[in-house]
Amino acid sequence: MTNAGIRLVGELLEVAEELSKEAGRLTLLHFGLALDFENKSDGSPVTEVDRAAERLLRRGISSRYPAHGILGEEFGESDPGAEVRWILDPIDGTLSFMRGVPLYGVLIGIEMEGEAVVGIAHFPALGETVAAGRGLGCTLNGKPCRVSEVAELAEAVVCTTDEKANAAGRAAVGWTELRTRCGLARTWGDAYGHALVATGRADVQVDPRLHLWDAAPLLPILTEAGGRFTTLEGEATIRGDSGVSSNGLLHDEVLDVLGSV
Repeated sequence: MTNAGIRLVGELLEVAEELSKEAGRLTLLHFGLALDFENKSDGSPVTEVDRAAERLLRRGISSRYPAHGILGEEFGESDPGAEVRWILDPIDGTLSFMRGVPLYGVLIGIEMEGEAVVGIAHFPALGETVAAGRGLGCTLNGKPCRVSEVAELAEAVVCTTDEKANAAGRAAVGWTELRTRCGLARTWGDAYGHALVATGRADVQVDPRLHLWDAAPLLPILTEAGGRFTTLEGEATIRGDSGVSSNGLLHDEVLDVLGSV
């Protein structure tokens, strides 16, 4: 990437972090309250707070970068041919948010010419922000962070979002084996589990089911933190339907266990 490209990534990273915190403050006004919700076609819940947070993000992006495209979980895509595209999940973990569990997050990914270059995972109720830009490293609340150095699966902390989804997924048998072989298995799920891996507090996160807006920030975050993010098949992309984050040292072994048992 050119120096001009790196400067643009740095600018976008700063703006994305600012916007994620604005949206996070909005969500906190409603966190822990009884909320009406609807179930979307995939069965996942959505509240008016999800929609309000995405509207806030869209306004903030469009006012600064009117030529940029936006894809959001709640309102779809605008300007699909734009060279720069923002990918938004205004509340990742809506069910956690609705139940008063503080592990929900505001996710922002940014693509330049189809490549994921910026990732933000902001957790308003925890006061944590994991941010990464290509060539700029990864930070937790502004301080550099890296993945762990755990190299033995028997010592690893392995996370997942939903045991039920694992049991029904194509890696069901492999997940059972992985859970048996690892040091500790926990359901610190949604994006927060991936953030734990990026910051060295967990070693692996397995998600058999992910959408583009879930994955978009995770590839740059894990890469810049020194780890890996791939699909269950091992492809480093945000366009798959699954996600595995790791410290890199354990990645191939984890994929082998998930796929070959």
